[in-house]
Amino acid sequence: MTSHHELTVNGETYQLPVDPRTTLVDALREQLGLTGTKKGCDRGECGACTVLVDGRRVLSCMMLAVAAENTEVTTIEGLSPDGEMHPVQRAFHANDAFQCGFCTPGQVMSAVACIAEGHTGSAEEIKEWMSGNICRCAAYPQIVAAVTEASVQ
Repeated sequence: MTSHHELTVNGETYQLPVDPRTTLVDALREQLGLTGTKKGCDRGECGACTVLVDGRRVLSCMMLAVAAENTEVTTIEGLSPDGEMHPVQRAFHANDAFQCGFCTPGQVMSAVACIAEGHTGSAEEIKEWMSGNICRCAAYPQIVAAVTEASVQ
């Protein structure tokens, strides 16, 4: 049974007809056209679908869209609404912290949260707090360098 739910995404409020079983990643991609959030494993194992919900990282494939009501969802598109790259995006670019790019949006969103949470005291700490995001191309050293660089900006 589909019903309308109010979702606030990247500062914009939407009334969406959402089936109660629809995941947040599917609502973002299929109903709002925000395809920067990737659908990888669809089981909460890879981190490609990471978004921020009220500033906290969430695996959007594991969250129902209806559970995002009365929250602020930020996707990769919302990090640079004026077209200027976010400092984390600039650091990823400067450090070649991507290869194929599939995991990059989730990695960037997780890195934004990692920095905000204060988990950037060392490379080991960054690795631990970013461990929920898998990079199949093994760009991990560059990702850690990018998070380190962005954390001091």
